[in-house]
Amino acid sequence: MFSDLKGSRELLENLTMREVKGKYKRTALGQLWSLANPIALMIVYSFVFAIVIRVQPAPGDPSGLDLFVLWLMCALLPWIFFSGVITGSMATVVGNENLIKKVYFPRSILVFANTLSALYQHVWEMVILVIVILLLGSNILIYIPLVAVTMILLALFATGLGLIFSIANVYFRDVQHFAGILFQLWFYASPIVYPAELVREQSDSFGPIIGSITIENLYYLNPFIHFAEIFRNLLYDARWPDWGQFGLVAAGSIAIFFIGWKIFDRHQDHLAEVL
Repeated sequence: MFSDLKGSRELLENLTMREVKGKYKRTALGQLWSLANPIALMIVYSFVFAIVIRVQPAPGDPSGLDLFVLWLMCALLPWIFFSGVITGSMATVVGNENLIKKVYFPRSILVFANTLSALYQHVWEMVILVIVILLLGSNILIYIPLVAVTMILLALFATGLGLIFSIANVYFRDVQHFAGILFQLWFYASPIVYPAELVREQSDSFGPIIGSITIENLYYLNPFIHFAEIFRNLLYDARWPDWGQFGLVAAGSIAIFFIGWKIFDRHQDHLAEVL
């Protein structure tokens, strides 16, 4: 993998820049359009869950922040990046069918370029979020390096899944339709628009459902829950995350990345034939 990346570094750079520049080519606002989707979702979810349903997450501890919008964006922005990388990975492999059939190059470069272009956009979104939090008086500068590391881990995790989904989508085009349903379910199965404490309360009221297994035990099998909690610990609460949880996220992200790479590498030489 590393030799492929080193040998195709120029191609990776060109494909990444093509994704970054081409996405908003000939638009008046250009890169500012990348903020339109997060802002629109922020407005809708804040109205529905903060005003209508009145979801009230606990104030940041010890930051003291008590704004639903900021609490929401600390998990929503990583989710948009995460889901965007995976869906984009499926689209970029199938969408570059002609290129794959005409020229030989490491096919994984397409997926990596998709991740880098999405990460470029995600970095700007997170920078704006950090600036807003700082302006509101929460000094989170000491936690920024770990935020950056968590963003890289999320990128590795998403890329690993993106490599798996992109290969599956080449062989079975139903995967792209299945993924749309999966991410809708996954979104609401993650504590993005509601606090995880609500699930914990319901789990306690129901008690064990199978042996000693509770709803909360099954709920926390969702890997994105841990990413959301780490980002909120660092940005909203202004405190260090649980290091055991962070270590689990780091190990899992790296493992999924290399598993995805191995699966993709096993099939990438046959993509031209299948496509």
